[in-house]
Amino acid sequence: MTTASIDKEQITGLILAGGKGTRMGSVDKGLQMFRGKPMVEQVLQRLQPQVGTLIINANRHLDVYEALGAPVIPDEISGFAGPLAGLHAGLSRCETPYLVTAPCDSPFLPVDLVDKLSEALLATKADIAVALTGESATRQRHPVFCLLSTHLKDDLADYLGKGGRKMDAWFAMHRQVEVHFTDETAFVNMNTPTDLQD
Repeated sequence: MTTASIDKEQITGLILAGGKGTRMGSVDKGLQMFRGKPMVEQVLQRLQPQVGTLIINANRHLDVYEALGAPVIPDEISGFAGPLAGLHAGLSRCETPYLVTAPCDSPFLPVDLVDKLSEALLATKADIAVALTGESATRQRHPVFCLLSTHLKDDLADYLGKGGRKMDAWFAMHRQVEVHFTDETAFVNMNTPTDLQD
């Protein structure tokens, strides 16, 4: 029997490309080349087939991101307030019941990311599904890979308005489910110039 998952047309994909890229030398990480293409383009190619609509959250070089063919939205909160600010911007523009996020610097993201997250979300009636890798001592959450119900938009705006910035702290305020992925390499992100030397 097949496990139920959410129809992809009900899910908007959000690529988070709005960070400062501090460890990369304060460059725009999504536009850094990896294996002959900008990282954001590789993320887009993996995520786009899994969702109905796709948007990109970016705060610099908006025209370059727009050339990739997806709508580009900057943070509504100024000052590079982190991935939650990007998530908030995405929720503000999202027209589907669900939003899934992926960072612009993870070119190997799983091709079944959305299916697995949506199956778990439905099965547990959670508000947020978060990717997880590793076992016991090596267990690692990947909060920037999450699927959530868009009814959380106002709650997130309230949390950010009170100065909250931590993804895990906000997630903990809601019903969440951790979804285990066996391939840890799929969640590798490129943080430094050395990481790009492949």
